[in-house]
Amino acid sequence: MDSNSKIFVAGHKGLVGSAIVRHLESQGFTNIITVSRFQCDLTDQNAVKMFFMMEQPEYVFLAAAKVGGIGGNSNYPADFIYENLMIQSNVISSASMVGVKKLLFLGSSCIYPKFPNIPITEDQLMTSPLEESNSAYAIAKIAGMRMCQAYKEQYGLNAISLMPTNLYGINDNFDLENSHVLPAMIRKFHEAEDKVTLWGDGSAMREFLHVDDLAEACYVCMQKYEDDEHINVGTGEDVTIKELAETVAKVVGNKSIEWDTSKPNGTPRKVLNVDKIKSLGWEPKISLEEGIKSTYEWYCSQS
Repeated sequence: MDSNSKIFVAGHKGLVGSAIVRHLESQGFTNIITVSRFQCDLTDQNAVKMFFMMEQPEYVFLAAAKVGGIGGNSNYPADFIYENLMIQSNVISSASMVGVKKLLFLGSSCIYPKFPNIPITEDQLMTSPLEESNSAYAIAKIAGMRMCQAYKEQYGLNAISLMPTNLYGINDNFDLENSHVLPAMIRKFHEAEDKVTLWGDGSAMREFLHVDDLAEACYVCMQKYEDDEHINVGTGEDVTIKELAETVAKVVGNKSIEWDTSKPNGTPRKVLNVDKIKSLGWEPKISLEEGIKSTYEWYCSQS
């Protein structure tokens, strides 16, 4: 992949896709293709086929997806499994049809079991049951990863899969009903007068990666990674939700915290083993507090 390569970033307005576009542009890439949902609905098979036949991209970053937090996944499982399966199937099959040189598929660490061995290595996939609240989304992502492998095996499509941990950053979704824990927390603290109520008891542990670090990892893997097996992307370090809340409170402005223990914690602990991607020369650069500060500044600029 060189500066003149024709690169399609699917989902360029989202959290991950926009970060990939920013990183590619910073590296001097000028032939980046993007398309809005109104121009090409990625759940529409014929529309996606026509788009690929017309544009003939050489490289594809598949960052388009329907995503959400515990609430969204629990309330809309049919939407999550249907839309993600459609997007993935259409983009991967069309990429194979026109002979792209390489495709990178982005999954999620929720593909791993509810009670994994910590840190989570790539070989723990499908070794025990998933977390129930987001199983529809997780199954769709597992299917997308397996589809990449199948198209590589049968048609020779050069496709790789990355499984990032919990992400946050510029262009995140801050909707209180459907967002992930960190952006929802930022908004709650921002809007609260004196007290913030959070789900669970704060004991669950999570790993957080700034999306700009993920974008760099995607670039490194597109250039260097060729294996059939998916590869984890994260920091390899986690914090409790309580510690996260305290960090957000420090950045946004101290408010008292109340825990609603009638709400679920989700998976007790998730932190990835990232030895594999670090062996490619990639390391995360943005600390959690630094990342929360820049994300909050961006959120305030959009208000």
